[in-house]
Amino acid sequence: MSCSFLTLKRYLLLGGLCLLMVGCLFGKDQTIRGVLRGEHVWQGEVYVAEDVVLEEDVRLTILPGTRVRFLPAEADGGGWIEHPHFPGNELIIKGQVHAVGTAEKPIIFEAVDSSASAGFWGAINLVGSPEAIFEYCVFRQADSAVHSWDSQVYIEQSLFEDNLVGIRFNASEILIEHNLLRNNHTAVRFHFGSPVICENEFADNAVNLFVTSHPRDYHIENNTFGSPLEYNVVFGEEVPEDVSLLRNYWIKETPSTLIDSFYDGRRSPYLGKVVFEPQRTTPSSQAGLSWTP
Repeated sequence: MSCSFLTLKRYLLLGGLCLLMVGCLFGKDQTIRGVLRGEHVWQGEVYVAEDVVLEEDVRLTILPGTRVRFLPAEADGGGWIEHPHFPGNELIIKGQVHAVGTAEKPIIFEAVDSSASAGFWGAINLVGSPEAIFEYCVFRQADSAVHSWDSQVYIEQSLFEDNLVGIRFNASEILIEHNLLRNNHTAVRFHFGSPVICENEFADNAVNLFVTSHPRDYHIENNTFGSPLEYNVVFGEEVPEDVSLLRNYWIKETPSTLIDSFYDGRRSPYLGKVVFEPQRTTPSSQAGLSWTP
C-alpha cells in the first residue's frame, strides 16, 4: 500500500469530520472522567482524571492549541492495566478522533507534571477505531503514546518524545509519515499490522523499530534513522521471515556497524534478517517535521 494512497484516504476522512463538527458546542478547561458518547469538541486545557472510554458512537474533535493533560492515576491503581491497556490514565477510543493542530498551535498530550518521567500516563488507546487522525500533535511522558488495535490511523507532522513507546500497534492499517520520534525508549513497535512508515526522523531512541510478530503488507522507506542507544531494529520471537527496510538512511552507519545495530537472524538463527540494501546515501529532504516544536 503506497504512502500517497493512504494520504488521499486520510484527507477524505478529514473532510468528513470537518462537516460533522458544524453546530457542535464546546467548553474550555474541563476534567474528563468515565464513559463518553456522541459528539464532543475539546479545546483549552483538558484534564484526564482516570481511564476514559469513548464509545463506538463518539466523534471527538480536538481543536488546535488544546493541551490534553493526564492527571496521576488513582492511588489504588484504578482503571485497566492488563494488555491492551497500560498503567496510568488512558483515553480508550472506540469511535472516531480528529486531532489536527497547526504549526503555530500544536495539540499537546502530556503529563500534568512537566517534570514527570516516561510512563506517567498510559496511552491514547485506539480499540477498533474506524478513523483516528493526528496531525501537528506532541506526545510526551506516556507509557505508549499512541497504541492502536484493529484501527485505521493517520499520524503526520507530530512529535513523540520522552515516552516508553512512541507508537505501538497491532493488526491496524496505519500511516506514519513526516514525524519526529526522539528520546523514547522504543520509537515504533508493532505486532502484525499493515503500516506505511515513510519520511520520518528517528533520533536518540534506545530502539528505533521493534517488530514483534509476522509483519505483513508493510511499506517502510525514506526514513532517517539516527544512531540508537541500543538497537536500530529488534525482531521478536515470532519474526522468522526477512523484513525489507530498503531505501532508508542510517546516520553514521557503515554496512558492518549497521548490521551490528540489528537484533535479527544474524544474532539468533531462528529469526529472519533485516534486508537494508540498497540504502539511501543521503537523507530525504522530506523526512521529519516541516515545523519546529
